[in-house]
Amino acid sequence: MAVPPDGFDPESPAEREVAGEAATERSDFLSLMGHAYRGELGRTTSWRTRIDRTTNWAVVLTATLLTWAFSGDSRPHYVLLVGMGMMIVFLGIEARRYRVYDIWRSRVRLLEENVFANALDPEGVEQPNWRELLSDDLREPTIKTPLREAISRRLWRVYAPLLYVLLAAWLIRLTVFATPAGGVIGTAAVGGVPGAIILGIVGVFYTGITILAFWPASRQAKGELREEDDTDEWR
Repeated sequence: MAVPPDGFDPESPAEREVAGEAATERSDFLSLMGHAYRGELGRTTSWRTRIDRTTNWAVVLTATLLTWAFSGDSRPHYVLLVGMGMMIVFLGIEARRYRVYDIWRSRVRLLEENVFANALDPEGVEQPNWRELLSDDLREPTIKTPLREAISRRLWRVYAPLLYVLLAAWLIRLTVFATPAGGVIGTAAVGGVPGAIILGIVGVFYTGITILAFWPASRQAKGELREEDDTDEWR
């Protein structure tokens, strides 16, 4: 095979390792890091938009259900229960997106902490082996945030408040429109399922999400903004 006029032979073993030269050339390395940062930042922004889109769906659904449920006396209360179920579906979608989003965000934070922060104020890198960490992650991308943590964080920040609003609306709906004969328990019945069972299921459900939202755990997600006095707990 003839060598191109510019001398670059893509089949040559030496040319296949051309990027390795950037590891020892300071100007080439810094230029490469700038391009890498822009690329990872673009991915982070794209996945952040996906997360926000799911949140918007959940907020719109909550507002729609509340408006519809209280627009007339004949509206069935179990529509709010369906809304609670849909919140869990959205939570599952958003938790999955959040875990993927954290892949790109962790790379952006690695570059910001060890390259750009040190360039602005050279006090030393946060992680001496940051190049090795970034190289390993580029070769073998892995999800770093456990599913339980992703669900807990999204519950705390978005879905727990929405679910509690739906719970309050449901209880008000049962109280205001309770029948004299059956009371709140009788009104809570859905079809052939007694109201006591429905209330018990809802109580267990909300106990579970409350524990999951507030249960402390070590933090694996990288780079989220925190208050200055926040520790490395799950929040």
